[in-house]
Amino acid sequence: MCFLRRPGASAGWIWWRMLRQVIHRGLQSFFYKLGLFVSRHPVFFLTVPAVLTIIFGFSLLNRFQPDTDLESLVAPSHSLAKIERSLASSLFSLDQSKSQLYSDLHTPGRYGRVILLSKPGGNILHQADVILQIHRAVLEMKDGRSSFIGHQLGGVMEVPNSKDQRVKSARAIQITYYLQTYGSVTQDLIGEKWESEFCKLMHKMQLDHQDLQLYSLASFSLWKDFHQTSLLARGKILVSLMLILLTATLSSSMKDCLRSKPFLGLLGVLTICISSVTAAGIFFITDGKYNSTLLGIPFFAMGHGTKGVFELLSGWRRTRENLPFKDRVADAYSDVMVSYTMTSSLYFIAFGMGASPFTNIEAVKVFCQNMCVSILLNYFYIFSFFGSCLVFAGQLEQNRYHSIFCCKIPSAEYLDRKPVWFQTMMNDGHHHTSHHETNPYQHHFIQHFLREHYNEWITNIYVKPFVVILYLIYASFSFMGCLQINDGANIINLLASESPSVSYALIQQKYFSNYSPVIGFYIYEPLEYWNGTVQEDLKTLSQGFNTVSWIEQYYQYLRVGNISATNKSDFISILQSSFLKKPEFQHFKNDIIFSKAGDENNIIASRLYLVARTSENTQREAVELLEKLRPLSLIQTIKFIVFNPTFVFMDHYGLSVTMPVLISGFGILLVLILTFFLVIHPLGNFWLILSVTSIELGVLGLMTLWNVDMDCISILCLIYTLNFAIDHCAPLLYTFVLATEHTRTQCIKNSLQEHGTAILQNVSSFLIGLVPLLFVPSNLTFTLFKCLLLAGSCTLLHCFVILPVFLTFFPPSKKHHKKKKRAKRKEREEIECIEIQENPDHVTAV
Repeated sequence: MCFLRRPGASAGWIWWRMLRQVIHRGLQSFFYKLGLFVSRHPVFFLTVPAVLTIIFGFSLLNRFQPDTDLESLVAPSHSLAKIERSLASSLFSLDQSKSQLYSDLHTPGRYGRVILLSKPGGNILHQADVILQIHRAVLEMKDGRSSFIGHQLGGVMEVPNSKDQRVKSARAIQITYYLQTYGSVTQDLIGEKWESEFCKLMHKMQLDHQDLQLYSLASFSLWKDFHQTSLLARGKILVSLMLILLTATLSSSMKDCLRSKPFLGLLGVLTICISSVTAAGIFFITDGKYNSTLLGIPFFAMGHGTKGVFELLSGWRRTRENLPFKDRVADAYSDVMVSYTMTSSLYFIAFGMGASPFTNIEAVKVFCQNMCVSILLNYFYIFSFFGSCLVFAGQLEQNRYHSIFCCKIPSAEYLDRKPVWFQTMMNDGHHHTSHHETNPYQHHFIQHFLREHYNEWITNIYVKPFVVILYLIYASFSFMGCLQINDGANIINLLASESPSVSYALIQQKYFSNYSPVIGFYIYEPLEYWNGTVQEDLKTLSQGFNTVSWIEQYYQYLRVGNISATNKSDFISILQSSFLKKPEFQHFKNDIIFSKAGDENNIIASRLYLVARTSENTQREAVELLEKLRPLSLIQTIKFIVFNPTFVFMDHYGLSVTMPVLISGFGILLVLILTFFLVIHPLGNFWLILSVTSIELGVLGLMTLWNVDMDCISILCLIYTLNFAIDHCAPLLYTFVLATEHTRTQCIKNSLQEHGTAILQNVSSFLIGLVPLLFVPSNLTFTLFKCLLLAGSCTLLHCFVILPVFLTFFPPSKKHHKKKKRAKRKEREEIECIEIQENPDHVTAV
C-alpha cells in the first residue's frame, strides 16, 4: 500500500509544480510583451498619464472642499450611544433645559466655554468682580442668544473638618454659554459668528487681565484645530518631497556617466507625485471631502510607488548590455512586474477590506477608499509613464549619450588626452571594467558595499549569535508593548498640538478631573415611583454616584414634611401641586414628563444626573462606567438609558478602530494561504507570513511603548505596515527559496545582492522623507511620524539583519541542489576525459 501511494503523491507534486511554473512563466511572458509594447510606443504611454493628471489636477483645484463634521469622521458610525442620544433628545430637548445646570447631556449645538485660572497660590473666588465683568462682556455681545450659564469649580480646597464640605478656595472656574439655534440655518450662521466673536473677546480679555489665564473653547474649535494640521503641514510636505527627490536622485547615480540614472530616480518620484494628484482629483470629482487624516496618503503612496521604481531600475541593471534597449526594457518588466503586481494586489486587498462596510469609522473608510485609487493609479503610472522614461533612458545609453548632459561620450583615446576633471565627468567605466567582469553595474556604490563588505559580515558565523540576541530583545519589547495597548478615543490626538482646544482640554483634565462627566440617567417607561421596591432599586443603581435628582429631593421633601404619598394619586398630586411649586424645586419641571389620560395624570418619563468620583484618567473611567451601567439596563426591571455626549466617541471605540486592521490582516493572510500552491515554492509564502507577522507585532508593540494610542491614524499605519513589509520581504524571500546555490549562505548573499539595492534605496528615501513631519506642531503628524518610522525601521531590520541570519538556519535546504551540481560536474569530467583520450595530441584544445 505504501509503495503504491508514493508514486501517486509524487505525481501530484509534479503536477502542482508544473502548474505553478506554467502560471509563473505565463505572467512573465505577459509582462515581457507588455514591456515590448511600451518600448515601441513610449510617446503614447508618456502622454496619456500626463493628460490625465492635467485634467484631474484642475478638478482638484475647483472642487476642493473640507469636511466640517468631525463627529461623523472619527466617532464610530454605528453605535448604541447615537441611538441613546436620539432617544434622550426626543424626550428632553435642549430648548426645554435652558435653565438647567447640566443641559449639555446631548448634542449641545453652538456654545462657548471659558476656563478662568488664577495664578499659582491664588484663589479664583477672590476675583469674583473680574469674573462678573467677563461674564457681562459675553452677555452684551451682539447677535448672541444667551440661554444658560453653567459653572464648575476646579482645584478645590475644602475647609478642614467641615461637615457640609464648605469650599475654602478654588484655583479655576469654568463657565459655559449655550446658544439657541432652533435648527435654523440663519440662526446657525449667527451662532457661528457669535462663537468667532466670543473667541476674539476672550483673547482681548486675556490682554486686559494679566492676573488671570483664560482658556476658551467653542463648538467649531475642534474642527478648526483638526483642519489646522493640514495648513501647518503644507510647507513641510513640500520639504519632504524635495528630500525624497534628492535621495532618489543620489541613490540612482554612479561614477559611470553612461550607466548612471539620476534622472530616472527623479522621474520615478515625480511619477508617484502626478499619480497622487490624479487620485486626489478623482476623489474630489466623486464628491469627496478633504480631512486631515488624508495627509498620510502621499507618504503611503510614495513608499509603495518608489519601491516599484527602484525595482525596475535594478531589473534594468540585471539585463545584458549587448541586447537592444527595447528587449532590455521587456526583460526588466518580465523580471520585476510579476512580484510588483502581487504586492500591489495585496495593497489593494488590504485597503479594500479597510474600506468595506465592516469599518465603523468614517475617516478610516474614506482614507482606505482613496488609497485603493492611489494604488491602482500608481501601478498604471509606473508601467506606463515611468516605463516610457526608462525606454528613453535606455535609448540614450545604447547610443552612448551622457546620462546628465545628454551629449555623446567621447572615445577612450580622446579622453586620455584631456584633463583629469574632464575624464571624471565623461568616464563611462572603461577604466574599471576588466575582461573578467560581465556586469559593469556592479560598480554602483550600494551594490559594491553589499557585495564586498556587508554580505560577508552579516553571514559571518561570529555575528549570528549577536543577531539572535538582538531579535530576542526586539521580540521581548514588542510583546511587552502589545500587552499595554490603549485605545485612542481622546480627540486631542488628532489636533494641532499648540491649538486652543488642546490647551483647554489639558487644563480641564488637570483641574476638573476629580469627577466624571455628568451622565444623564433617563427612565423612558412609566414607573411606580411611590413603590418602596422601586425606590430601593433606584438607590441601588445610583449607589456610588453623586446624584442630582428630583426623586431624592422629593423623597426628602416628603420626609421633612411628614407627608404620606404611598399611592399613585397622592404621589403625583403632591408632586405637581406642592413640590414643583416651590421656587427651589421649580427647575425639576424639565426633568419630568407628565401625560394626562382623562382626569388621571401619569409620569411617562423622567431623568436624573449621575456624577462619579474619578482620577486623572477621566476618559478611561467614563468608558468603564458606561460598560457597567449598560448591562444593568437589560437585567433591571427599571428601563433606562445612560448618556453623555462623550459616549458617542467612546462607545466601542477600541473594537471599531481595531476592526479594519484585523480584517485587512485576515484578508492578506487568506490570500497568502490560498496561493500557497500557486507560487513557485510554498516555503516562500510561509516565510513571508512569519516575517510580516514579526514586523507587524513589532511595530504595534514599539509604538505602544512610544506612547502612541490606537486611534484612526495609527490603525491606518498598521494596515500600511502589513503591505510595506510584504513589499520589501517578498522579493528577497522568493529569490532565496528559488536559488540553486550550494549553501543557504550563498543563496542569501545572492538575494541581497539582487534586491538589497532597491530595498535600501526605497527605505532610505521613505525614512528621510518623514523627517519634516517632526517639525509640524500637530499630534496627528507626530503619530504618523512615529508609526511610519517604526514601520520602515522594522522592515529594514528584518530585510538586512534578521532574515539573512535566520534563513541560514532553517529550511529550505539546498543540499539537493548541491547533489545535482556534483552529478553534473562528474558527468562533465567524464566527457572531458573521453575527449582527451580520443585526442591526445590536442589536450590544450579541450
